[in-house]
Amino acid sequence: MIRILDIIFSMVGLVFGLPFLVVIFIVGLFDTGSPLFRQERVGRYKKPFILVKFRTMAPETKSVASHLADSSSITPVGRFLRRTKLDELPQLWNVLKGEMSLVGPRPCLFNQVELIEERESRGVLKARPGITGLAQVNGIDMSTPQLLAETDAAMLRSLDLKHYFRYIFQTATGKGSGDRVKSGE
Repeated sequence: MIRILDIIFSMVGLVFGLPFLVVIFIVGLFDTGSPLFRQERVGRYKKPFILVKFRTMAPETKSVASHLADSSSITPVGRFLRRTKLDELPQLWNVLKGEMSLVGPRPCLFNQVELIEERESRGVLKARPGITGLAQVNGIDMSTPQLLAETDAAMLRSLDLKHYFRYIFQTATGKGSGDRVKSGE
């Protein structure tokens, strides 16, 4: 049932969100010259996939987990996109393709070995990664791998339609802060 809802909501989101996607894309052209960010992430069963989102950092920023990136690399437009979570909109395409779900553990990078091991030991990698979930609405990010994996596992054990809608609603209304970025020096 959740996969069917993912397909319906991602299609509706892409169709009705198209004007916003176009505007953000155009603004991104002026902001960074390269509005879309594509990065290989760890998917279900550790299968790699290319995550797509709006670029929030300068294009020359090193490809690392957000908590390891410097906040000075976030552009002013990027700061707004992160705060409003609009940078995540292109991931609706990943959801439609079946690489992600609207609700699930956030997909990590392959170089985040500790997080992958923690998730694998708890069965988290058997689920589709998601745009949001229990960890995200509670401000838990990838800088705390064990806590994140424990939270992801707890979410997956109790994930039903009620929780699915709750996490989406909480994210849409601004609960959670997104991935932490270290302060500039």
